[in-house]
Amino acid sequence: MSTHTEDAAHVGATPVTFAKVWIVLLILTGVEVLLAYEQVPTMIMLTILVGLSIIKAALIIAYFMHLKFEKLSLFLTLFPMLIFCIVLMLIFLGDATRIPNMRPPV
Repeated sequence: MSTHTEDAAHVGATPVTFAKVWIVLLILTGVEVLLAYEQVPTMIMLTILVGLSIIKAALIIAYFMHLKFEKLSLFLTLFPMLIFCIVLMLIFLGDATRIPNMRPPV
């Protein structure tokens, strides 16, 4: 027979948990919008926005895509692809920094 804690572990998140995660996502989005209206230095603003976006993506992946409740093998399958995508973005970052300088002089 299974115990109550084993049954609860297989159920996943409850609607209350989803509501809490949704509220946190709304708050983080509000902070992002607030940063867009404030006069924050560009590098600080971009660093904060990227950090908040990573947190929001992790919450969405963990709860709404139900990966928090999956087996470790699925995580170990997806994590190397995340690293691969980050490395690809870093490879193309040099091209992205050249784009503003490509305009012809006025």
